[in-house]
Formats: sequence, structure tokens, C-alpha cells
Amino acid sequence: MSEAERISGARPLRASRGRLTLYHALLLGGLFAFWYAMTEPGLIPPFYFDDPTRAKFFFGQPLEVFKRIWIWFTGGSIYLHLGVTLIETLLAFAIGTALGLVLGLWLALSPIASTLADPYIKAMNAMPRVILAPIFAVWFGLGITSKVVFGITLVFFIVFFNVYQGVKEVSPVVLANARMLGASGRQLLRFVYLPSATSWVFSSLHTSVGLAFVGAVVGEYLGSARGVGYLIHQAEGVFDIDTVFAGILVLTMFALVLDFIVTQLENRLLVWRPGTAETERL
Repeated sequence: MSEAERISGARPLRASRGRLTLYHALLLGGLFAFWYAMTEPGLIPPFYFDDPTRAKFFFGQPLEVFKRIWIWFTGGSIYLHLGVTLIETLLAFAIGTALGLVLGLWLALSPIASTLADPYIKAMNAMPRVILAPIFAVWFGLGITSKVVFGITLVFFIVFFNVYQGVKEVSPVVLANARMLGASGRQLLRFVYLPSATSWVFSSLHTSVGLAFVGAVVGEYLGSARGVGYLIHQAEGVFDIDTVFAGILVLTMFALVLDFIVTQLENRLLVWRPGTAETERL
């Protein structure tokens, strides 16, 4: 491809990205405008509530929510709680991912161990793991440990099954050719199995980031003295819906930041995928 063709192809891509960003911003602004209109008496006729002021009680007010977030960050009261939640999330995410990767590779490459462990893995995955949160609180206390352990149980199975399936999906032709060329077990793991599983791993990490946040917040909600989940629980206890929505928005923003970091790491490590290298240059 010539330089002129490459540039001409890059400009439409940049333009389409700009339009997409604009559409996202307009959609987000429209949602907040609709929220404001529905909770501000007199702007539009109430569709559900006889008394329009009741909408504030159930759905809060976006301006008050943003004001609460502004006070949190300018006053510094949120940083301790947010730091605790982020530490719990990152630990659960990192440890759960590492365990899922190691055990997924081991069982995928060991048919005997896989056959023995299969019914137990499926049984643990089928278990509604939310009920484990209060049990972990009893076992490990109300500190960070119980939230991290609970988050690990949510992250682990997502990564494990994706790694397991990724290794199983390795092309038999590629394996046969590698063995014909004299590849050792370590070389097969490094150059065949791991590259095959990498795409599956990163597809699971985007889901795992959200689940790690869920584990941390649910654990804090059920029993904690710090964390954004604790703030949300305290606000619900006094029917402060604005603070509840403020906590939800803060968690959502940081979850999106972590997901963006995972996406950038994915683009760096999976540069061999079609279109990834060109996207990186743009």
C-alpha cells in the first residue's frame, strides 16, 4: 500500500471515529437530559407518579448527584473509600486471572487431571457464588481479605474456561507441524498454546474487570467500614438516593478506565491480529 493510499484510508477512519465519539457524547447527554427532565417538577407531565416530586425520591436528581461527586473529590472524602475498593478490585482481578490462567493451562494440557476435576469445576461454577460473600466475611473477617477472596471466585471461572477452551482450540495441523520440526514441550507451550489462548484470555478480561468490581462492592455492601460499597450501603439506609447514584457513577467511571487499560494492553500484545497494527499507528 502506497503512502497516499494509507493516508487516504486513515482519514476516513479518523473521521468515523470522530463521528462515533460525537454520537456517544450526544447519546450520553440525551440520557442525562431525560433523567433531569423526568425528575424536575413542571418540565414534563408525570407518566408514573401522581406527585412529580416523588420521582426525586426514587431516581434522584442528576445535578445533585454531580454535586455530590464534586464534593467527594474536591473535599477528599472519597479517596480513602475509593482506594480501598480499587485495591480489592485489582487484587481480585490479578489473583483470579493468574489462577485461572495457570489452572486452565494445566487442565487443558493434562487429560487425566481434566477428567478427574471436570465434575468438581462444573459444580463450583454452577454454585450461586453471591451466597459465599457472607461466608467469607465470617471466615476472613470484614477487612480486605474477604472481599478479595470473593472477587477471586467471580473472576477465576471466567478466565479459567476461556483459557481451557483456547488451548483446546489449537489447530491439530499446527501442533503436528511443530512436533515434526522437533519442538519441545516448553516450545509448544510458548509458541503454540499460549498464543492460541491469549485471544481467549483477553476476551475474558473485559468481563473479569466488571466482576472484580462486583466482588469488591458486594463484599463491602454486606459488611465493611470502608469502600464505595460501604458508602452506597450507608446512603441506602437513610434513603439518600443521590449518594447512591453518585457512588454508582464513580464505580462505573473507574470500571471503564480499567477496561480501557485492558484494551490498550490487548492491542499491544495481540499486534499480530489483522487490523491491530494499523489501528495502533493511527
